[in-house]
Amino acid sequence: ATQIVMGSVLYPLFKLIWGGDEEMAWRTVTIVPAVVAFITGIIIIRGSDDCPKGYYKDLKRTGEMPEVSAAASFRTGSYNLNTWILYIQYACCFGVELTVNNAAVSYFVDRFGLAIETASAIASIFGFMNLFARGFGGYFSDKAMGRFKMRGRILIQAACLILEGVCIFIFAQTASLAASIVMLTIFSIFVQAAEGSTYGIVPYVDSKATGAISGIVGAGGPSGAVSFGLIFRAYPNDPIFAFNVMAGVVLGSGVLSLLFNLKGHRNLLFGKDRDIALETLALPVSDETGPDVNDDNKKNGSDAYVNEVEANA
Repeated sequence: ATQIVMGSVLYPLFKLIWGGDEEMAWRTVTIVPAVVAFITGIIIIRGSDDCPKGYYKDLKRTGEMPEVSAAASFRTGSYNLNTWILYIQYACCFGVELTVNNAAVSYFVDRFGLAIETASAIASIFGFMNLFARGFGGYFSDKAMGRFKMRGRILIQAACLILEGVCIFIFAQTASLAASIVMLTIFSIFVQAAEGSTYGIVPYVDSKATGAISGIVGAGGPSGAVSFGLIFRAYPNDPIFAFNVMAGVVLGSGVLSLLFNLKGHRNLLFGKDRDIALETLALPVSDETGPDVNDDNKKNGSDAYVNEVEANA
């Protein structure tokens, strides 16, 4: 939506306002999303809750939300190898998305001699795939989990990334405009499906540090965008080479799925499934020791059960 509104609607309008000055039109049109983002931020701060249950300060005051050390949570998440595998893989899906959003217009202009307005409309196809592709990645990850347990999620993740890399390589070699549009659409689907499947794995890394792990993995996106952006900047006259490098890195990130070692689950090369890990994720045992927690523990079999859960969480 941003590509088509900015490039195909607002840019021609601003160019008309500035008497055909393309440079001035591009510079001023970029102010629009900044203003929209600022207004949206104010609306969110003023009109929304912190979470579905209300405001964090109220939940902490009433004891519904236990105090958690952010530093301890971050250490726990950052010391886990699985976190960094997901960080790299998210760099190779969301980072690729950000890079392509930035580079696609100039690529179509330079490669096929299109007008900026037309190139922006074509590039917007990549973003529009977000309407369903990211959700599909999470959906198929869930379905694979139900049938093959954790190995299913990891296989979906690896498949999305490997197919993404293959599609990027084919896209870079495509010489016709029509074929390029088709390949852009297909590889966009795998890019965003990989984003969804990534966060299908995140909660299983360490349930006690899911927030920190989510943040670290999410940071992989901008990191990947910067890294891939530097490659495109280093080869401004050879975007095909830059796309080929991107494809190789993405393929490598898919192979990294072999190294996942999620505790309590059978991975592609390591570990074995333990029912306790699945039960802990579905019904996490609270660190608090209120009467309701004790009752739940009794129903699940005694304090020995809790000790085993905590040992394997």
